[in-house]
Amino acid sequence: MIDIKENPDFLNSFLQYSTVILNKSKNSIKEYNYDLSNFFKFMSNHLGYTSEKDLKNVDIHSLDIDFLKKIELEDIHSYLYYLKDTFNSKPATIARKASTIRVFFSYITNKEKALEINPAQNLESPKLDKRQPKYLTLEESKKLLDVTLNNDKRNSERDFAIITLFLNCGMRLSELVSINITDIQFDDCKMTVIGKGNKERTIYLNNACMKAIKQYIATRPPKDKIKKEDENALFISERLERISKRTVQYVVEKELQKAGLDTKKYSTHKLRHTAATLMYQYGNVDIRALQELLGHESIATTEIYTHVANVQVRDAVERNPLSEG
Repeated sequence: MIDIKENPDFLNSFLQYSTVILNKSKNSIKEYNYDLSNFFKFMSNHLGYTSEKDLKNVDIHSLDIDFLKKIELEDIHSYLYYLKDTFNSKPATIARKASTIRVFFSYITNKEKALEINPAQNLESPKLDKRQPKYLTLEESKKLLDVTLNNDKRNSERDFAIITLFLNCGMRLSELVSINITDIQFDDCKMTVIGKGNKERTIYLNNACMKAIKQYIATRPPKDKIKKEDENALFISERLERISKRTVQYVVEKELQKAGLDTKKYSTHKLRHTAATLMYQYGNVDIRALQELLGHESIATTEIYTHVANVQVRDAVERNPLSEG
């Protein structure tokens, strides 16, 4: 929970704007609050507002706009260096915090009109190495599904449905555990999920998904046995409540082990990468369509899956009828 009494007014104003106008999720608001409160604590010390060295103990609730007016670009650079030097923060972490600072100062300058000059206007982010996503091959994916399908244990239908949805739909872990039965339109073979930023999107279900879901529902605990608040949840745990993220992670890890796959290399999120990669590699999916399917806000995020395009391009060149020379 965020204790707004510990925040300066300008931070609470920004959080309210982000919640109501930008429709940011609770997790995003928590991240904004954490990142910015730490930034202001550092600045309070950096600019001589306090002599307290332990930032955890710095009181920022009484800071005002005059404090913000003293912050310059080089001060922000000092904070980012502090993150790198003190915590050995990774470039991706520093880039995220820099982005939050930019968003905040843009709000204060352009929306609140509290500052004449935006100190973060020319703030750059660290250059990030473009990492290719780890994913299962088609053969490994089939092996994982086969191992999960042929289990004779309890919850085998549920676990198979979970793996099937991950590998076919590319959904996030948070989206999967949040699925309600009423979200599924069985006649139209599609369902609605709530993704990042509380954004709703439609996921279309192929034959494999529909079959797995129906087989699981046939074995799902009866409604009157499930906890009242979770009786509409699709996936139910042995505690007869909505399945938790940790339980799903455990299920995936266990099935990966049975398939002989490296659990240090693969996870629920890697199954999302796998679905995206296989669709792009074998399904001839347009990158914009893939962006919508995965619920990515930026096309740049989706472009990591075009790493397979190099293989396809090479193959296309080799198939050129003039290639023999």
